[in-house]
Amino acid sequence: MTASPAGPEWAAAMRALAAQCGRAPSAHNTQPWQLRYEDSGVGVYWDPMRALPVSDPTGRDLFLGLGAYLETCLVVAAGAGLGADVVVDVDRAARRVAWLVPAAEPYATRFTADDVASRRSARGPYAAGPLPDDVLDEAAALVEDAGGIRHLPARALAPLLARADRWMFAAPEVTAELREWLRLRPSHPRYAQDGLTDRALGLSRAEAAGLEMMLRPRVYGTFRRAGLPAALAASSRGLLRGEGTALVLVGPAAAGPAELVALGRALMRSWLALAVRGLATHPLSQILDCPATAAELATLLDLAAHERAVAVFRTGRPLIEPPRSARRGG
Repeated sequence: MTASPAGPEWAAAMRALAAQCGRAPSAHNTQPWQLRYEDSGVGVYWDPMRALPVSDPTGRDLFLGLGAYLETCLVVAAGAGLGADVVVDVDRAARRVAWLVPAAEPYATRFTADDVASRRSARGPYAAGPLPDDVLDEAAALVEDAGGIRHLPARALAPLLARADRWMFAAPEVTAELREWLRLRPSHPRYAQDGLTDRALGLSRAEAAGLEMMLRPRVYGTFRRAGLPAALAASSRGLLRGEGTALVLVGPAAAGPAELVALGRALMRSWLALAVRGLATHPLSQILDCPATAAELATLLDLAAHERAVAVFRTGRPLIEPPRSARRGG
């Protein structure tokens, strides 16, 4: 694919696709990407106010999400017949991750903007049963240029998820960061913009109200040492029961930002392939955020010294149609 100089018409065409590109996934639905339309192309930057410095101190989820966004941009542009390419150009000081530049031909992909729109995260119940082998083979093939996919029964992760949730809710700084991105009632001023809504979390009105109350700084500070983290973690008990499947994206142990961007692009391709089949995903990033459970997962998967898990998620057919997550611009 040959890149061409950017021009005002190409930039205008990319700008018109921005809302569709914004359907890319991101941790806590922070949508950290920022676009700058410049002479050399569209610069893709990240907003530090939309990063997660406490729960994602290394930037693993940040760069995975930015990679997923770049892949989404190429898929959406291809659907519009617009030639586009990605030039990864990470500059931490400038907070730039890459450039979107014109190309002679549209990106070669079998996915469409409709597939992007149909992709869902579902945190509710899933149909019982493991994924068929052909689905697992397809997911593995779509990431082989960047890393690998391992699979295991979802129930095998249940003890790890419980411990990771307790770790998360026991850490005041992690809980405070999570609280900042929760939108647990429709009256929240950013309910339709970003973050994790009550609907996206699969919570009833009563459950959402209870969670909001328990995470209030005064209540949390008072009861944190009296078992509140365990009580909060109990809400996820049973999520991974049954014969569901969990997938783990594996990359190099020393993967830096550019490698994580490539892994994020691969992860997006695998999620789109699942969406085409009517399957949803449920990210379980807290298992990797918690050092103890991340080490346990590496042992469970028998990862080599040069490998590490960079993303873990449950997948399958949701029993309840998951809602569309909020996006900036409504």
